[in-house]
Amino acid sequence: MFWCFAALAVLGLLLLWAVLPGRPSAAQRAMLQNWHVAHRGLHTADKTTPENSMPAFLAAGAAGYGIELDVQLSRDGEVLVFHDDTLDRVTGVPGRLDARDWAALRTLRLCGSEEGIPRFEALLKQLAAQGSAGPLIVELKTGPRNPLLCQKTLELLRGYPGSYCIESFDPRILAWFRRHAPEVLRGQLSQPYAEFRKGGLPPVRAFALSRCLGSFAARPQFIAWGPGPKNLFVRLAEGFGALRVRWTVRDTDTPALEALHAGYDALIFEFFTPGPRW
Repeated sequence: MFWCFAALAVLGLLLLWAVLPGRPSAAQRAMLQNWHVAHRGLHTADKTTPENSMPAFLAAGAAGYGIELDVQLSRDGEVLVFHDDTLDRVTGVPGRLDARDWAALRTLRLCGSEEGIPRFEALLKQLAAQGSAGPLIVELKTGPRNPLLCQKTLELLRGYPGSYCIESFDPRILAWFRRHAPEVLRGQLSQPYAEFRKGGLPPVRAFALSRCLGSFAARPQFIAWGPGPKNLFVRLAEGFGALRVRWTVRDTDTPALEALHAGYDALIFEFFTPGPRW
């Protein structure tokens, strides 16, 4: 019996160690605190302003919001702002983004509009020229060339005069930033187990990601949590000091929004226009 209790105690300590977050500094905490962050820019439900498009980002910056966006690599190594692995949903063209060079990708149009896929470097220059005040939350999409994506994204961000942080579903990307750029605030994207399973992840990986068990390598300083109840592991990470970010808020009901304000440090929203901060 003693050995059973001892084994359970050791297992509990290991799990606790696995989910411990990094500690954000006071400046890092202030950078995100009480911001409304426009999900993929200030895009519209009717797609007249497409997601992850230059007009969506510039509109978000002009309105004073923080901005969330996604980056990944083209086949020839250009850092592009695009969410999906595949092109069909947004451009109507089949195939993977990382299977095409920038020369081909730049001819595609988003959601039937005249807007193309932005280069991350060009977007940063436009936001810097505009003087956008809110923070950037840059999600790095996982792929076969994670280290190269991390390296190129970091090089571009270091030339940006505004505030920024990074996030990813992939703890290996966060671990890269922990090793190579510990000064950059990093966040673990997560959501309930059932949502990961709906997305096709196998049970073990879905369990690990929904419980933030990669934190032992990444030590994220914020948890960006999707809709649904939080599990004990996520609550433990928050209890040990991780900033609390919520995605993606679409509820314009004032009491619901006020409840989210009380429970989170930043909200990633779309399809309505709250004030930039609360």
